[in-house]
Amino acid sequence: MPQNYDIAGLGNAIVDIIASVDDRFLLTHKIAKGGMTLIDEFHAKELRKTLDDKTQTLSSTTEMGGGSVANSMAGVAALGGKGLYVGKVHDDRLGRVFADSMTGLGVEYPTARAKAGSHTAYSLIAVTPDGQRSMSTFLGACRELMPEDVEETEIAKAALVYIEGYLWDQPGSRNASMKAITAARAAGGKVALSLSDAYCVGRHHDAYLKLLKDDLNIIIANEDEAKSLFREESFDKVVEHAKAWGGIAALTRSEKGCVIVQENHAHTVPAVPPARVVDTTGAGDQFAAGFLYGLVRGKGLADCGRLGALAAAEVISHYGARPEASLQELATKAGLL
Repeated sequence: MPQNYDIAGLGNAIVDIIASVDDRFLLTHKIAKGGMTLIDEFHAKELRKTLDDKTQTLSSTTEMGGGSVANSMAGVAALGGKGLYVGKVHDDRLGRVFADSMTGLGVEYPTARAKAGSHTAYSLIAVTPDGQRSMSTFLGACRELMPEDVEETEIAKAALVYIEGYLWDQPGSRNASMKAITAARAAGGKVALSLSDAYCVGRHHDAYLKLLKDDLNIIIANEDEAKSLFREESFDKVVEHAKAWGGIAALTRSEKGCVIVQENHAHTVPAVPPARVVDTTGAGDQFAAGFLYGLVRGKGLADCGRLGALAAAEVISHYGARPEASLQELATKAGLL
């Protein structure tokens, strides 16, 4: 089947609502500074009302599409790639904000909006003057992704399918992910999984090991996630496990760069120094975008790591988890595309 897409991504579709606040606002509303807290819909509505209150002295409030794999798909588009995204939103205002944030970048977004059930997921991101981002997240409709939202014929058109590990938290989205994996493998496509976070790995450890054995070609993980997956304290031991697995493991280590492992080979790639470090949110998402795009374009593993490092450096130089510059131009200038 002809490949119309470089990458198809599945993930939690979330709108980021970013507001500038002071530290008193965090204290008043008991928001953990620098952390991420899951909140229910009632709490989310109350907090949004407070943020919208004209008596609050907020310098700015911005709404933009978010969610880990959705951010990665934005990065693929910024690299000049063709992407497809599957993730559930409600048919409400924020659902339209999310949809526009994807289609406006040229990413195909065919998932039908829910007419009933929870409202679109959103993360209220309070940014204090010191640059700290404190997130209060309502998961909402993104938890309602179902197998019927996955169009197998479209997934089969992608060279690679990239799936968010968080989708294993709900039976419906887990089944949707497996449907996409089956369609991709039947069409000869590759399957990549983001481990999402170390706690997510702990919740689904056995399921992830089964995926590793039966279905995955590529994993994207930071050091803590990889240690949780292989149940090792030593990064060197993690690398040995990844070699024994035989697939491609892209292991990120923050300022230490990344290590790309395949069978008996391990490539250490240094981080790209950013112009300045403003906000590290989205660094892993953009690394995945650059790395996976390099793979589908036939680049060597070391160059894939360099593409990922370049994309990560761009996104941490400004607020927000999506690129502001053309990654395609930056990569071309660096001789990577």
